[in-house]
Amino acid sequence: MNNFWTRELDVVVIGAGQAGLSAAYHLRRSGLSPDLDFVVLDHASGPGGAWQYRWPSLTYGKVHGMHALPGMELTGADPDRPSSEVISAYFDAYEQRFDLRVHRPVDVGAVREGDGGRLRVETSEGVYAARALINATGTWDRPFWPRYPGQETFRGRQLHTVDYPGPAEFAGLRVIVVGGGASGTQHLMELAGVAQETFWVTRRPPVFREGPFGEEQGRAAVALVEERVRRGLPPQSVVSVTGLPLNDAVRRARDQGILDRLPMFDRITEDGVAWDDGRTVEADVILWATGFRAAVDHLAPLRLREPGGGIRVENTRAVRDARVHLVGYGPSASTIGANRAGRAATRSVTRLLAGVPA
Repeated sequence: MNNFWTRELDVVVIGAGQAGLSAAYHLRRSGLSPDLDFVVLDHASGPGGAWQYRWPSLTYGKVHGMHALPGMELTGADPDRPSSEVISAYFDAYEQRFDLRVHRPVDVGAVREGDGGRLRVETSEGVYAARALINATGTWDRPFWPRYPGQETFRGRQLHTVDYPGPAEFAGLRVIVVGGGASGTQHLMELAGVAQETFWVTRRPPVFREGPFGEEQGRAAVALVEERVRRGLPPQSVVSVTGLPLNDAVRRARDQGILDRLPMFDRITEDGVAWDDGRTVEADVILWATGFRAAVDHLAPLRLREPGGGIRVENTRAVRDARVHLVGYGPSASTIGANRAGRAATRSVTRLLAGVPA
C-alpha cells in the first residue's frame, strides 16, 4: 500500500455503484467540490458498480426495478442488450455529466481512527484524513458460500452466482441450483433450455408475490429490514421479505415444472447431493445462488459491529460513530433505496461538517 502521502479533506465516499454515485451527486449539490472537499474511491477498473459483472444473458429487459440515478434518467436503452453494458454506460455518462471524478481502481485496506478527530482511510493510492465517511461498498465482493458435509468431495463443478457465465457452459449437464431468491429463479429459467436436467433446492419454501407491489407494500418491506439493522443484526435482503414477483415468465416456468422445489439436502456426495431420508440426486454442477454479505471488513478497526453481528444504523448513520454513514446497506440496498440513502447521508454529513448536533 502506498502511504507516501496523507491528504486532508471533508468526506471520503467508498464505492461508485448506485449508492455511492447518489451520495456524490448530493454532496456536489450541497456545495462540496470533488477532489477538493470530497473524493469518490472505487476498486473496479471501470464504471458500472456491481452491474458490470453481471452475466451476459441478463439483458436489460430482464432487470427488475432498476431505478434511475438522481438528476439523470436512463432512457432509450435496448432491452435485448446485456444489462452490464447498458448500466455501465449509463453510470459512465452520469459520472462525466456531473464531473464526479471517481478515482479507480483504488482499493481501501482499512479505515481507522486518525489524528485530530479525523478518520484515517488507508488506500492503494495513499491515505485520506477525512472528517466523515460514506461507505457504499455493497455486497458483490462478498458472495456467501454455505458449508455442507462432503462439499470438498464433490467431483463436479461448484460455482456461485458471482461467477455465473450464462447458460451456454451448462449444455447437456445436470445442474443443482441452490437458493430461493431472484438469481436462483433466473438461473433455473435460463438453464432449463440447455441443461440435461435442473433441480432447485432451497432452505425454505419460496414465496411468490402476486398482484401489484406499490409504495405502501414497499415501505412495509423496507421497515422489516430496517428493524434488523436498527437492532444491530446482519441485514437481510429486501427480497427476503417481499417474496418473488410472479410474472408471466415465472408462471410458465412453474407450469413446466422448472420451479418445482426440493428441500435443502443434508450432505454433498462425490456425484451429487443426498438427504437423510435416503433420497439422492446426481449432478455435474452445483450452482450456489445463495446471496451476498455486506462488504464492510475494511471498517473493522472502528469496531462498529454490535454483539448481534451487524452494524447498528439509524437512517444511514452508524450508531457507534456519527462520522460514518452506510448507504446501500440493509434497507437501502435496493436501487431506489440507495438513491434515498445517498441524499439522507449527505444531509447528515453536511450537518456534521457544520458542527450541528445529529
